[in-house]
Amino acid sequence: MTLRNKAYHGLGFTLASHGNPGPCQAAFAFIIAIAYSRTTDHSKNAAPIGAEAKDPMSDIENDALAEAYNRALELEKAGKLDEAAAAYAEVLRLDPADHGGAAVRLASMGRGSTPPKAPDAYVSTLFDQHAEVFDSVLVDQLGYSVPLQVRDRLDKIAPGPYQRMLDLGCGTGLTAEAVEDITEDRTGVDISEGMIEIADEKEVYDALYVSELVAFLQGIEAPQWHLVVATDVLPYMGALEEFFAGVSEHCAAQGMFAFSSETLPDEMFEGADYKVGGFQRFAHAETYVRKLLDQNGFETLESNPIIVRYEQGQPVPGHLYMAKKRG
Repeated sequence: MTLRNKAYHGLGFTLASHGNPGPCQAAFAFIIAIAYSRTTDHSKNAAPIGAEAKDPMSDIENDALAEAYNRALELEKAGKLDEAAAAYAEVLRLDPADHGGAAVRLASMGRGSTPPKAPDAYVSTLFDQHAEVFDSVLVDQLGYSVPLQVRDRLDKIAPGPYQRMLDLGCGTGLTAEAVEDITEDRTGVDISEGMIEIADEKEVYDALYVSELVAFLQGIEAPQWHLVVATDVLPYMGALEEFFAGVSEHCAAQGMFAFSSETLPDEMFEGADYKVGGFQRFAHAETYVRKLLDQNGFETLESNPIIVRYEQGQPVPGHLYMAKKRG
């Protein structure tokens, strides 16, 4: 894919992006009920700088992992949670990087400790596999409208315009499209190369980065941003301390930080700051989020209850936060 006068970066990654295909790398991927192997065949291939590409998993390893994962799913669906937990432990033994999100499934079942975040391999695999149909599935089937809700609240309490906008977990660019006319320069960051490719095709960003978000915030050297957004990002993070610290460092004084979260009834947190919910995503207690905003120099202007999306026809509750950097 030829890039149109844009910076398409990988912070800690190399991307061959101007007509010279990088080395293709076979990658193992499976999503929820499907386990299978695939070969990456993009004109750009992401790999850590200075690192050699690892050999792909063998067919035997793929088959063993697929069998173990599907067996765990079947046991979980049958309500045999102890047996399912043992099966997911076998999945993690075969796949320590956890492309299938076994760790969050264990936490969701109450058979494992709550991890500090969803595994990077799981998140990137999940969204790479869904990139081509992401907009239609999320918006049309799951009723997702958080980017439009962000724009609505900005119009009412902080209409801008904004010189520099940072879209963390930008996905295919839904939020950038929603605020395009009130932002001059837009930067998008996502762990999924597939999502970044779709975002690039929309021509709404001036710069795009393939990176895990905390790594990006800790490593990037750039002028501060005046609007930072993170829609549908927190559900894939548990602990938020490093993330909020990074946002604070890169958000200009009086800049806005707009983001969404999923939540649960207070009693379900049992005193915890965050938990993995029934759909294998993280829910955050409002008190925890507000505390971290304050500690990192933000004034919470709003934390409005919203419906983030619908799962199996049921509304998923959350909050839409609008915060302003002090100074």
